[in-house]
Amino acid sequence: MSKTKHHDDSPSPSEYKQTLHDLRVELVKLQNQVIRKDLRILVVLEGRDGAGKDGAIKRITKNLSPRETRVVALGKPSNRDESSWYFQRFVPHLPAGGEIVLFNRSWYNRAGVEHVMGFCTPAEHESFMEDAPRFEQLLVRSGIILRKYYLDISKAEQERRLADRHHNPLKQWKVSPIDEVAVKNWEKYSEARNEMFARTHTAFAPWELVSTDDKRTARLNVIKAILAGIDYKGKDEHLLVVDPEVAFSYGAEQVRDGRISP
Repeated sequence: MSKTKHHDDSPSPSEYKQTLHDLRVELVKLQNQVIRKDLRILVVLEGRDGAGKDGAIKRITKNLSPRETRVVALGKPSNRDESSWYFQRFVPHLPAGGEIVLFNRSWYNRAGVEHVMGFCTPAEHESFMEDAPRFEQLLVRSGIILRKYYLDISKAEQERRLADRHHNPLKQWKVSPIDEVAVKNWEKYSEARNEMFARTHTAFAPWELVSTDDKRTARLNVIKAILAGIDYKGKDEHLLVVDPEVAFSYGAEQVRDGRISP
């Protein structure tokens, strides 16, 4: 089974535009229900540099109410953050009733970039791996609807996108020192990711994966996956059929068979 959907199978620009429009109508239906019933939705988006988190979030939020929708993309921890309980700086950004919150990277920084780059100690990393499922269980028990998506990209496509950032004047804000070592540390990031999946994929907060080598297909399937997993009034089930070649639940066998980028 191929890991990613081939570019040949990508929707045409007109198909993409129409489907995206229809999915945004569904997102607005969902938001109406969230506001009406005082629901709390938290979407966590993780993935390597260049995997398309910014682009996916932009498409999700475009037509949603800015008052009840928040995107959280925290910067480097402050001295105060570093001396606090690790999860403390994320708690103020959790959704209140009627809100949809999207985390563009999250507490899982500790499982990925902090671990690989040596920004945390082995003991801090181990503590995180034990505590993350407990933290998420508290969130779910409190009534938060939590969804976790990992955007998966191949090494060749990551190299292409990171190179494009350097040459595209409109993407200069995306260039960071971490980019320079992202490809060099590919295997280390793979090992860290695999351990993160194995230890933080739970029945109450499972990991969903989306192959992102084709951006258009990935964006449509991320939105479909979010909508398909939550009940709301007037839901168009036919529209929300996820392509299982592109978006799927985590399983250890997918690491072994290469369906998740090795």
